[in-house]
Amino acid sequence: MKTFGFEVLHQAPDCGARRGRVQTRRGDIETPVFMPVGTQGTVKAMYPETLKDIGAQIILGNTYHLFLRPGHELVQKMGGLHGFMNWDRPILTDSGGFQVFSLGDLRKIDEQGVQFQSHLDGSKHVLTPESSIAIQEALGADIIMAFDECIPYPATREYVIDSTDRSTRWARRCREARRKDDGAALFGIVQGGMHEDLRAQSVQDLIDIGFEGYAVGGLSVGESAEVMYQVMDWTMPLLPVDRPRYVMGVGTPENLVEGVSRGVDMFDCVMPTRNARNGVLFTSFGKISIKQARYIDDPEPIDPACDCYVCRNYSRAYLRHLYRSNEILSSMLNTQHNLHYYLRLMADMRQALEEGRFAAFKKEFYQKRQQDGGA
Repeated sequence: MKTFGFEVLHQAPDCGARRGRVQTRRGDIETPVFMPVGTQGTVKAMYPETLKDIGAQIILGNTYHLFLRPGHELVQKMGGLHGFMNWDRPILTDSGGFQVFSLGDLRKIDEQGVQFQSHLDGSKHVLTPESSIAIQEALGADIIMAFDECIPYPATREYVIDSTDRSTRWARRCREARRKDDGAALFGIVQGGMHEDLRAQSVQDLIDIGFEGYAVGGLSVGESAEVMYQVMDWTMPLLPVDRPRYVMGVGTPENLVEGVSRGVDMFDCVMPTRNARNGVLFTSFGKISIKQARYIDDPEPIDPACDCYVCRNYSRAYLRHLYRSNEILSSMLNTQHNLHYYLRLMADMRQALEEGRFAAFKKEFYQKRQQDGGA
């Protein structure tokens, strides 16, 4: 069985950006990479085959949702998540922590784990570091995330200290709960809120435990972009050079470019898929809202600079009609375009890094943007 690994292939000379390759048991992942989110065993409105066509190398599954429905035992019986959803490339599963902690009054945290009520039927469950690992192993994920608490923003320093320390103890339990023979990788998750010293302590504690990769959690939770970038500036240089670095739940195209420039290798976010279903489309010049009346008779593609299937075949007028008519095809085409845009953006950054021109790429990227989007 192929073992997990990571190598840096190119390093930008003037910033932290790097071009790398993650090796997994189901194939290599070229980084920096964006991972489409497939919460319930599907990337919404997308065929798995179409995801491959537009360049998706790895997708996400969600431990919390798949645990509740249809259940990880069933998924395991059906050949794991890969066989269940017909996806033969790598899958990363989150630990369920973010979803559980977003339940608010429906959950209770203690040292053992989290007691919570299902958002589906109110049934009561307990998720612990050990059960989160067991569920992810049953799902058959290639990259497994440690169970942690996603700290809300804002939060008091005392809360952040208590939560981060507990997440560290949970991370150690996750490490101890892992089987050693299935070829999957376990990533630790850096917490520490918006405090430089607490982030640094979290990094060191996780390195002491030892993980195949390191994620930065607790971002994109309401803080400004400036604060997000500051946390990246603090954290990225402290992480091991020879392990992949993953910023969770981020973000906008600008966030991706800024994250890559600071040394981030992996990203995920629901933004391209969720925005697509709401009629918001990403382009090389900014965002557009296809529902607007100005597109009612516009024969142009979403983005004249885009070569995706949607832009080659459909007009803004037609896409507006589909959205206004509440047609299912609207979500399908909009999602395909948005994910193509995100995946192409990452491919362009990889190429720029290979050719030693990332700084020029970044400058050109911002020159094309429009503050408010639109065409």
